[in-house]
Formats: sequence, structure tokens, C-alpha cells
Amino acid sequence: MSSRIFVTDPIANNPFRRIDVHHHYFPSDLRKEKSNAEVGWKTPAENLPWSPEVSLRAMDAMNIDVAILSFPALSSGSISEENRSLTKARNEFASSICRSHPGRFGFFATLPYLDDIEGSLREIAYAMDTLHANGVSISSCYGEGYVGDIQYDPIWTELNRRQAVVFLHGSQFPSSTPFPHPTLGIPITEVPNETFKAAAHLVVTGHRRKFPKIKIILAHLGGTVPMLVPRVAVLSNHMGCNLTPEEIIEDFKSFYYETALSAYEPNLAAIERLVNPDHILFGTDFPAVGKDMVEWFTNNVKKYYEGDSDRLCRIMSDNATKLFCSNTSST
Repeated sequence: MSSRIFVTDPIANNPFRRIDVHHHYFPSDLRKEKSNAEVGWKTPAENLPWSPEVSLRAMDAMNIDVAILSFPALSSGSISEENRSLTKARNEFASSICRSHPGRFGFFATLPYLDDIEGSLREIAYAMDTLHANGVSISSCYGEGYVGDIQYDPIWTELNRRQAVVFLHGSQFPSSTPFPHPTLGIPITEVPNETFKAAAHLVVTGHRRKFPKIKIILAHLGGTVPMLVPRVAVLSNHMGCNLTPEEIIEDFKSFYYETALSAYEPNLAAIERLVNPDHILFGTDFPAVGKDMVEWFTNNVKKYYEGDSDRLCRIMSDNATKLFCSNTSST
């Protein structure tokens, strides 16, 4: 992990209060109002137009020391030099924010449209070796291709070689039916299911087991993962998955899960029964949502772990510190 983020030993000398692993940035080329209309969402007006200062003010108010920036998940695109150049510009923009505000930001590199294998491999090398990205962000699907498709194996092979951190976010992708109500847009109803589908796809295709050195963070506590793991374990095995139900469950346990827009007592109880305590991280989804919404979920985390300050500290900061610092020597 880049030294610009952890300027001192974070555990021994200067423990962080909160490290937000799910924090977006909106560059000027992202026409947020237009994309909001397409998916049935409204970004809080006070967060637009977005700038690093918008995030810093909110981070200070919410006692967040470090935010790991990521570009919003996209599932459409093309194999083109234009797409490669745009991706590179976005990563350079995120890197410049980190340099301008040392110790406050890191970033997950965005990749070109994933079908562009050569372009993606080139951007991984540039973003991680030159820009010192803390990992990469990947959407659940690209067109009709889910991330566990064999065509993407060269990308997973490289990420596995680097022992990279991957932030996996559900695509804002419409289903075969329209979202059911204006208050139930794609980010509410479809994105959590997309995260689950991508995670399950990686598991049943054997990719989670094939590339074990990659540390994959699932957005929003994995979406619907905690409730559907046993369904996949038994029914996918019945339908021909080569893994046993126990192996399928084991592979779901290998993911990391972050709390953005999902922290609520039943959800936290479910994820705690699924994974080891060091696989739960803190996230907000700011600035896609407002500070008040973030604090509602954050207060749920604090309330759930009331009386267990050690566990709360691990989720809010220590688990992320160890995850990213363990990646330093491999990139």
C-alpha cells in the first residue's frame, strides 16, 4: 500500500478511527444527473458537483480518516483507444487527489471495458506500479459477461500474481423487468443482487478457488449473499457444480464484506456467522448517498458492537489496515 496513506505505523502509533473502503469519486466526464435518471436514483444535491473537498468535509464530520476512492460501477463500454484513454485519465485524476491530500485518500483503479483484455492488463500495470493504486475495482458484469467467465482469466491471473485487492461492486444494470416503483430504483433493487450473482459466479466456476491470492471485497455486505449462500451450496451442486456444498460455502467465506448501506442488526448477525471477524470492513457509499444516510448505517454498526470496542475497532479500521498493508510487498 502506498506510503502516502499510512504515513505512520497505523496500529502501534496512530490508530485510525475509520477507514472507508467504499467511497466514490465523480470526475467531470461522469454526467451524474443523466446516469441518475437512467437508473432511478438521485444523488444528494449537496454532493454535486463533486470535488475532493465535498468528501473531506463529510469525512471530517463523520470521523473518517481515510477514504479509498473508486469509480462507480459500469457494465457497458467498448474495446477502443478512446475507452483506454478515458480510463487512464480517471485513474490519474484519482491518483492526483491522493497526492494533493496525503494521508486522506487511496484509490482503487478502474479498468477499461473488461472485454479489452490487453487494455485491462496494461492499465493494471500502470495504475498499480506507477500510480500506486491500492487495488482495482471491478463491476459484476460487462454486457452479458460475468466476471467469472473464462475470457477474463488473463486478468484474474495477473491480479492473483500481484495478490491484489479487488473491490467488486454490483453493476447498475437493469433486469429483464423494470424496477417496480420510482422509490425502488436499480441501485436499491438490482445492485445488491448483481453483487451476489458475481460472487456466486466466481465461486461455482471455480475462479475463487483458482485465484486464491486475490483479496476480493464485496460491496454492501455482499448484497444478498448471506441469505443465498446455502441455496447456492446445495442447488448449484445438484445442477452440476463440481464443488461440494461445503466447498462452496468455504469459498464464500473467503470474500471480504463491507458495511455500506447494509449495516443493520440482522444483516450484521448474518455476516458474522458466515465469515471470520477480520473479513468485515467499514464502508459508506458516499457521495452517492448523503451524510445523514451514512450516519444511520454507521450508528447501527456502533450500536451492534456496543460493549465490544475491540471488535468495533477492527471493523472500522484495523481489518482494512491489515488487508492493505499485507498487499504492500506484493505489488
